[in-house]
Amino acid sequence: MAKRQIEIFVADCPLCNETVRLVRELSCPSCEVLIYDLREGQTHLTYLEKAQQYGVQAVPALAIDGKLALTGKPNREQLQAIGVGQPLN
Repeated sequence: MAKRQIEIFVADCPLCNETVRLVRELSCPSCEVLIYDLREGQTHLTYLEKAQQYGVQAVPALAIDGKLALTGKPNREQLQAIGVGQPLN
């Protein structure tokens, strides 16, 4: 079964932590949540490359299925509108 890939770019900020909590709360079994910590000293080179590939300019940022979907702290309705918690058809 294919999974919806949700990538969250964070930097250990209160808005980032709240975004991760909300995404995890809304996620369904067909959602795969990946978290990329971009803090200096914590980040892997692949995280930075992925952030650059998506054009991430600020955190938190969310990519859904390989495309940057939201930047900044989203609300529940925004997350649902981009597919968080909804199985792939």
